[in-house]
Amino acid sequence: MIEASGVTYRVGKKALFEDVNIKFTEGNCYGIIGANGAGKSTFLKILSGQLDTTNGQIIVTPGERISFLEQDHFKYDEYTVLDTVIMGNKHLYEVMKEKDAIYEKPDFSDEDGIRASELEAEFAEMDGWNAETEAETLLTGLGIEPALHHELMSSLDGNQKIRVLLAQALFGSPDILLLDEPTNHLDLDAIEWLEEFLIEFKNTVIVVSHDRYFLNKVCTHTADIDYGKIQLYSGNYDFWYESSQLILQQKKEANKKKEEQIKELKEFISRFSANASKAKQATSRKRALEKIELEDIRPSSRKYPYIDFRPEREIGNEVLTVENLSKTINGEKVLDNISFVVNKGDKIAFVGSNENAKTALFRILMEEDEPDSGVYKWGITTSRAYFPFDSSEEFKSDYTITEWLTGYSDEKDVTYVRGFLGRMLFSGEDGIKRLSVLSGGERVRCMLSKMMISKANVLIFDEPTNHLDMESITALNQGMIKFPGVELFSCRDHQVVQTTANRIMEILPDGTLIDKVTTYDEYLEADADARKRYVYTNANDEDTN
Repeated sequence: MIEASGVTYRVGKKALFEDVNIKFTEGNCYGIIGANGAGKSTFLKILSGQLDTTNGQIIVTPGERISFLEQDHFKYDEYTVLDTVIMGNKHLYEVMKEKDAIYEKPDFSDEDGIRASELEAEFAEMDGWNAETEAETLLTGLGIEPALHHELMSSLDGNQKIRVLLAQALFGSPDILLLDEPTNHLDLDAIEWLEEFLIEFKNTVIVVSHDRYFLNKVCTHTADIDYGKIQLYSGNYDFWYESSQLILQQKKEANKKKEEQIKELKEFISRFSANASKAKQATSRKRALEKIELEDIRPSSRKYPYIDFRPEREIGNEVLTVENLSKTINGEKVLDNISFVVNKGDKIAFVGSNENAKTALFRILMEEDEPDSGVYKWGITTSRAYFPFDSSEEFKSDYTITEWLTGYSDEKDVTYVRGFLGRMLFSGEDGIKRLSVLSGGERVRCMLSKMMISKANVLIFDEPTNHLDMESITALNQGMIKFPGVELFSCRDHQVVQTTANRIMEILPDGTLIDKVTTYDEYLEADADARKRYVYTNANDEDTN
C-alpha cells in the first residue's frame, strides 16, 4: 500500500497540488490522467521519493519495494543489458555481485566461505537463480532480441534503451510499480505484451499514459488530476469519462433547480417584504434563500484542439500503385519487393515492429528518398500532406509560428492564420513564438496545422501521437475518422488504429508485406497464430545460422 496524506507541492508560489489525500492498494492498477501541466509525472516522482513534498507525507507499507521507470537513458551505459534489468531489484543485484566477487578471489578464506554461504541463502530466498531467465523473458517480450542481452547498454539506440529500462522497472515483481508513459517508443506488439503483463500483475501499479486503449485495458481505477486536486474513480478511462460527465450533468441540473427556487424566493421577498401581514413569511424565505448554495462547477483545465482535415477537391478512383518496391538501410533490407494498390476510401494502417520500414516507405512515397528498386505512381487527382516521424529540420528556424504557417497557406491574411492557430490552442501571444523554442507537443500541433491548411486529399502520418496529450490525441482521432479522403499511417495508439483504419498492412521483419481489408482488432485475432508461427520460425532460423 502507498498513500498520499495531506500532500501539498509548490513550485515557487504556485501550488501544483493542495492537500491531496489518496490511497493506492494492492492488486489494483491506477491510471493517472489530467491535462498537460497538471502534474501527473510530478506526482509519480513524489510517490517514488524523487521529489519531496512541501507539506504532508507519502506513507508506504514497511518492507515494500517501489520500482519506477527510469528516465535517464545514459545512466547504465557501462553495464550489460541483462545486468541493467536485474538492477531493478537493487538488493538482489548487490548480493549477486558480492557473491561473484568472493568466488573470484584467489585466496578464498574460511570467512569468505561463511559469507558466501550466507549470500547463497539470501540469493536463493530472493529467487536469484531465476533472475537471468526472468530478465531475458522481459526483454524478449519488449522486443529486445537475445543477441543484445549481453551487450553494453551504450551500444543500444535510444528506443532500445527505453525498452530495457522498462524491463528493469518490471523485474522482480515489485510491490509498487510506478510507470510514466510506458508505451512511448513501443510498437503495438510490445504494447500488447505489456498490457497482458500488467493485467496478470498481482501487486500495485500506478501508471501515467496518454494511450486510452491501454488505460482501458489495464486499469481498475482512474485518478483524475485537475486544479491541484486528485479525484479517484473506480473503473477504467471510459468509466471515468462517463462518470465525470454524469456528475457534471447532475450538478448542472441541481443548480438549475436551485436557481429556479432562488428566483421564486426573491420574487416573493420583493413582492411581500413591505406587507405587514406577509412580513413573517418573507423573513422565513430570506433565511431559506441564505441557505441555498449552488454546486461549485469549475470548467476543466483540459483543452481540446479543433482538428478538421478538409480536402479542396474530391479524390479520383486512381490513388496510388506500388510495384516491387525494395529498400535497404544500413545493410538491412527493410522493404523487400512489396506491391499494393491504394483505392479511393482506403484508410490504411501500417503496422509491424520495424519502424524504419514504415518511415522508409513513407519517405519514398513523399519523394524524400529513392527506392533501391521498384516503382510507384500517384493518381493525377491526388494532393498529399505528410506528417514525418522526425520533423526537427522544420523547426530549425527563427520564424514565428504565424509567419511559418502563413508560408504554407493560400490565404495570406494574418488574421485568418492566427484564427486557425487559435483553434489549435496557440492563442494570444503564442502565435509569435519562435519555432526553435517550441515543445514537442507544440511542434506536433504545428505540423497538424500545416496539414490542415494544405487541404490535401491524401494524408500520410508517421507516428503523429508522439508528444501529444490525451485531449489532442482524441481530437486527432476524431479528425482522422471524419476525413473523407485517403489516409496512410502508422501509429502506436491502438484506439486510433482500430477506429480509423479499414485496411491493415503489416511489414514483417524480413521486409515483406501482409495486406488485409479488415479492422485492426479483427486482424490481430485472425492472424495471431500465423504471426506467432512466423516469429517462432524466424527465431529458430536465426539460432541455427
